[in-house]
Amino acid sequence: MTDSTSDAELVARAAAGSEHAFRTLYRRHARPVYWIAHGLLRSAPDAEDVTQETFVVAWRKLAGLELAGESLLPWLATICRFQAANRLRSLRRAAAEQLDDRAPDTVDVEQQVADADLVERILREVKGLSALDQRIFRLCVSEGYAYRTAAEELGVAHGVVRNRLSRIRTRLRTVVREEAQ
Repeated sequence: MTDSTSDAELVARAAAGSEHAFRTLYRRHARPVYWIAHGLLRSAPDAEDVTQETFVVAWRKLAGLELAGESLLPWLATICRFQAANRLRSLRRAAAEQLDDRAPDTVDVEQQVADADLVERILREVKGLSALDQRIFRLCVSEGYAYRTAAEELGVAHGVVRNRLSRIRTRLRTVVREEAQ
């Protein structure tokens, strides 16, 4: 399976039992799922746990999935948000057992809703990018590739990756600023 294999193809193979296809989906989407979880939980260890739980749930539910779009990420983001909410409830119960009732609530639900909306806007913006820009974003931002490595993977010049990623980041910063207003 190549990096250009579509999510739909990988989902079909994974639903049929292909662990290799599921590993490819995991590598493709683990970082964005982690950052969604981290944005909701504000804790690296909890975000790591929720990311793993998200993919466990996804593996169990793949057989019945009818992929609505081209990417599995929106579905994974939904699972991640549910898992993060479960984690928050669990953390609150544990904290309530340790603290008396006078302790202030440390979870800002309004901020979590705003963060989730921001993630959705960013995902929509990324979806609106050209195919090359989406791949550059995925490789460099989601998967942590260096510019040169991403350029080699995509068969383009290093400067193309650097310049396009700069424009993508500027576009996404605009989305973030608009969300803050």
